Amino acid sequence: MSTTFSRGDIVINRIVELEVPFAAALTFLPGLQPEVLAEHRSWLVPTALTADGQLIFCFQSYVVRTPHHTILIDSCVGNHKNRTAFPAMHMKNDEIYMRALASAGLAVGDIDFVLCTHLHFDHVGWNTRLADGRWVPTFPNARYLFAQREYAHWLEQHAKSPVACIADSVLPIVEAKRAELVRSDHALDDHVRLLPTPGHTPDHFSVCLGRGRDEAIITGDVLHSPIQARYPEISMRADTDPKQAAVTRRGILERCCDTDTLCCTAHFPSPSASRISRWGDGFWCKPVTE
Repeated sequence: MSTTFSRGDIVINRIVELEVPFAAALTFLPGLQPEVLAEHRSWLVPTALTADGQLIFCFQSYVVRTPHHTILIDSCVGNHKNRTAFPAMHMKNDEIYMRALASAGLAVGDIDFVLCTHLHFDHVGWNTRLADGRWVPTFPNARYLFAQREYAHWLEQHAKSPVACIADSVLPIVEAKRAELVRSDHALDDHVRLLPTPGHTPDHFSVCLGRGRDEAIITGDVLHSPIQARYPEISMRADTDPKQAAVTRRGILERCCDTDTLCCTAHFPSPSASRISRWGDGFWCKPVTE
């Protein structure tokens, strides 16, 4: 699946790999109380929540075409990856992602840069593909940008106990000399700027798009479900620093609130992009389809 948004002189395509019930809401969001979830079921079900309380997640990339570059942000799950904890993703072998890329009029050779908002498995998977038993860069002409401190953190974790996605989707990019380690406030050009958004991981970044203003923001994993917009203080179970994640989440929602900035989330169900307005002491994400 590929969905297109045009903002100014930028074109944004969603490249969807999976959209599935992923985790029980009350487990994935440990700060979410059952009575609060019950209060909001009427608008969460069936789009963002199943009837039995599973959060529905999209796993996707965003491809951004500016006057200067074609940029892929987060590379999703990937094929042939050992992900035993996630059956729908374990040793996956299909053409869904590549067909979605083709439906956006793109081939792997068209990508100039790959930006990974952070280095979790579902954001780096298509960095590499298996060729003759080796992991090689999927996007042969691209430079891959990783945040310096993010990379250092995961390299340290991998040295202590092997991290599968670092081994199969990050280190092969470094070994192929296609990686660039940058600060999480790096500006790629006058249309693409990184925004430090730590908390989910130590040096997570979001991506601001637009010349001189935020036409759109690709949030990465600043938030995972629309219920976290209503209650920004609710962090997810795997956040490295849940308190910082909550501060970051409120900050990026405030930045987008009551503007025409398109807020493009990594895991919200389709259409995944929203305009943000205020809702009590939290926020409402109004889906945008074009």
